[in-house]
Order: sequence, then structure tokens, then C-alpha cells
Amino acid sequence: MADQSPDPKPRGKQSLPPEKYARLRAEAAAPYKGLRKFVYVVCGASGGIGAFVFLAQLLAGREVGAALPNFALQLGVVALMVWLFRLEKSD
Repeated sequence: MADQSPDPKPRGKQSLPPEKYARLRAEAAAPYKGLRKFVYVVCGASGGIGAFVFLAQLLAGREVGAALPNFALQLGVVALMVWLFRLEKSD
């Protein structure tokens, strides 16, 4: 019977174009970096919209006791997402 082994020629980094090899190495070093940045932007935008809504409630004087902690929470979400995005960008 014939031995059906895989291609005997090793496939190293020389068989890939340099751009693709660099992109694959970057993805292996930091998997899903683009997806994480997207999630940070979306969550930051959501926090910004929430902060705007609660700020409007505060300025209107409606339910200040409930709106103030929620406004602070939304600002905290925005600050956290900005910090995480910058942390991701520095790598």
C-alpha cells in the first residue's frame, strides 16, 4: 500500500506573503482586538446616550433622587469604555 503522508515540503513563514504573516502574528498576539474595540465604542455610545437622557431629567427636575445615581453610573460606563479603548490602543 502506498503511504499517503502529507506534503513533505514544510510550510514556513516563507510561503506566506509578509503582510499576511504580520497580520496573522498580530492576531495571534491579541485575538479579537478589533471586536473588542468595537464593543468598547458601542458600549461607550450607549453610556453617552444614557447620560444625555439622565442629564435631561436632572435639568428638568424630574425624579432627581433616582436620576442622579443613574447619571453617575452612565458617566462611569463612558469613562470605563474610554479607558479600555485607550488601553487597547496602547498595545
